[in-house]
Amino acid sequence: MAGIIDRLKYQFDGAPTLKRLIFINVGAFITIQLVSVILLLFNINSMQWLSYVEVPSNLHVLPYRIWTLFTYMFVHNDLWHILFNMMWLYWFGTIFTQYFSQKHLGTLYVIGGLSGAALYLLSYNIFPYFADKQGMMCGASAAIMAIVFATALRAPDYKVNLMFIGEVSLKYIAAFTIMIDLLSMTSANAGGHFAHIGGALAGIAFGMYWKKGKDILQPINYAIDKIVTWWNRPHIKIRKPRKKTTYRQPNSKPNTPYGSHQRPESDSEYNARKKREAEEIDRILDKVKKTGYSALTTEEKQTLFNAKKN
Repeated sequence: MAGIIDRLKYQFDGAPTLKRLIFINVGAFITIQLVSVILLLFNINSMQWLSYVEVPSNLHVLPYRIWTLFTYMFVHNDLWHILFNMMWLYWFGTIFTQYFSQKHLGTLYVIGGLSGAALYLLSYNIFPYFADKQGMMCGASAAIMAIVFATALRAPDYKVNLMFIGEVSLKYIAAFTIMIDLLSMTSANAGGHFAHIGGALAGIAFGMYWKKGKDILQPINYAIDKIVTWWNRPHIKIRKPRKKTTYRQPNSKPNTPYGSHQRPESDSEYNARKKREAEEIDRILDKVKKTGYSALTTEEKQTLFNAKKN
């Protein structure tokens, strides 16, 4: 079992950001469904548990569940919801990464989700229409809308084939989706449609500033790089020199404890080897920072994986 987990972890570490996002969403969905089934067997309402990972519209409850601003964008509670969202994430995420980096994809996903949550909370607590209503929200739609609109702004005339329709430019797809959300702001899923608009606004802001030559995600990506570099850097224990080092005797018999003709490392040799390993890890991490994880060779990925494991 431990080997399977290590293998899955290795596959996850080696996957691009787009696949990681899909893995996380699907993994969260499967976990939620399994937990819900177990709770139902004990006659426990699973919706009570979901309220701790969905973002609440009540501002008095939110401070006690502040983490839901992040968790909600990876949570889906029915099959069609996650299927539709993951299809959109894969399609538009693939086009997005033709013009931007995988790093931009992950950061914009989170920023879009946070923007969607912000507009959702504002709508429920400002407009009188929601005065007597309370809601809980989950789903990756707002985060995906940010990716959709950033892509549409970067490549508005990029055409995709739609079933029964044919080739359609991204700008028309984006315009149609935002129109649906604007017309649905008072529907049963009103809060969700406000969140979609919030995510779209994040994507529009990123795309417009990018056209002006400004990357508004750069400070966030820089901070993430620093954290990831620190996290992946192996902590090397330097061995203090001893007063005396014992070596194996090269003339000893093969079956004796001193049968090997190789002596153990001295303290200085041990520290030198560890220093070389640390320098190699630093080189690999610098390469990840400049060109991304996918640019590493198989040997470099294995070296990084072994360093993290140890």
